Amino acid sequence: MKIIGLTGGIGMGKSTAAANFRRARIPVFDADASVHKLQARGGRGVAPIEAAFPGTTHNGAVDRAALRQAVLGKPEALRKLEHILHPLVRQEERAFIARARRAGTRAVVLDIPLLFETGWDHGVDKIVVVSAPRAVQMQRVRQRRNMSLADIAAIIARQMPDAEKRRRADVVIRTGLSRHHALRSLRRFVRALRA
Repeated sequence: MKIIGLTGGIGMGKSTAAANFRRARIPVFDADASVHKLQARGGRGVAPIEAAFPGTTHNGAVDRAALRQAVLGKPEALRKLEHILHPLVRQEERAFIARARRAGTRAVVLDIPLLFETGWDHGVDKIVVVSAPRAVQMQRVRQRRNMSLADIAAIIARQMPDAEKRRRADVVIRTGLSRHHALRSLRRFVRALRA
């Protein structure tokens, strides 16, 4: 079974790429969705996060805005949060891959925003990076999220630079040109994957 790592900075078009892999009937593990589940009411991450960052949960779920304020721009706090979440996400990822193998799936996609930053790139066969110009990236993030420019800049600053991600990729999908161009590139990759 081929394991494809899908990554790209915030606002680069990774969700659109992942949706297209799903439409092509390639199972996708969404690390962000896994984190949301772990932080939701009753999630396995809620208690350890509250213990590490008191006051960041409410009614049995993580208050994401409060947690963001507790860790943004604070490298030590962010590392503490990552030590809580990353092992839990890894467990879910391993279970996803095991299910896919049992089902005889030929390829899966691991949609992991911090693929390189966390060292998860070593466990994949191919790496697909989605990329867009910085102006397009900023516009997309501002349209979709209720975040200040400072918060967006802080998130981008902790991610590996786009140029470095592109350099380390096996395939680069440029999402800033046109939707048609990006989808054509993705379809070409899926055909090669199946060949």
